[in-house]
Amino acid sequence: MDSLDLRVLEQARLWKRQGHPVWLVTVIETWGSAPRPPGALLAMRGDGQIVGSVSGGCVEDDLIGRVRSGERVAKPSVIHYGVSKEEAARFGLPCGGNLRLVQEPLLDTGWVDEVLERTARHEIVARCVSLETGSVSLQPGARGEIFSFDGRNMRALFGPRWRLLIIGAGQLSRAVSQMALMLDFEVICCDPRQEYHLSWDVPGTVFSKQMPDDLVQALQLDPHSAVVALTHDPKLDDLVLLEALKSPAFYVGALGSRGNTAKRKERLKLFDLSEAEIGRLHGPIGLDLGARTPAEIAVSIMAEVIAVRNGTALLQKKLGSLMPECAVAAP
Repeated sequence: MDSLDLRVLEQARLWKRQGHPVWLVTVIETWGSAPRPPGALLAMRGDGQIVGSVSGGCVEDDLIGRVRSGERVAKPSVIHYGVSKEEAARFGLPCGGNLRLVQEPLLDTGWVDEVLERTARHEIVARCVSLETGSVSLQPGARGEIFSFDGRNMRALFGPRWRLLIIGAGQLSRAVSQMALMLDFEVICCDPRQEYHLSWDVPGTVFSKQMPDDLVQALQLDPHSAVVALTHDPKLDDLVLLEALKSPAFYVGALGSRGNTAKRKERLKLFDLSEAEIGRLHGPIGLDLGARTPAEIAVSIMAEVIAVRNGTALLQKKLGSLMPECAVAAP
């Protein structure tokens, strides 16, 4: 369930609306060191243009060659790469890896519209495809559910984009937002202070002048959401933490030294937060990279957000940091 796959669907829909024949290719099974996981998606146009990936590149080249030579499947079909060591080497599958794909024509974009609409509402959607009939149906997906294929039916999961809420519109927030955009996050910056929001000009982000606690309630943060409080102003940072720490957001962090983090924790105890909720706070925010400049600090912050999202232990932290146990946020 990769939000980049939603970009593949958007482009496939555009190509289809422009009158091009389009095929979708989905990884259904891998062995060995195949570089893309089951569920990874690629869209291919009739002239060989592609978006997305299913391997390191060589398999894509072969798929392009097939469609350009006139091989155009009319119903879902399975393609198998890497049966022998020679083929595995040829198609960039190291250590004798194997790769099975389902290639199918995109005949109707109605289901694509629905997937994009529902994931924009932060729903998880399962797309079910029958290889026998080519029929496509959409069902609610569940958090923790993974891609499945039983030989006749394929069930692929599409989830919402990862979302990052940044509190504060200073120089550090600009650097964090730019890096988050490169990492395919939906970025929302919130700062009600007039002297800050008038100068915010980061393309691709959404800006809000709401009070942070009101915005958190309006956004209805989910396990695909992260919150970083970067204002250095307790009146704003603490407001967002009071709501964010009670939400299902997979990451909540706040800028400040270990001393300031300890003081913040004591302030939070005065409100209706449990010890467990306060214990979810990451502070001082970011991994210990010896960062000094805003760009370096932004790297440390986004590195920690990615590590928590991926369920990786936070080994590169300063001693005494307030650091929850790292858990996998979502598949």
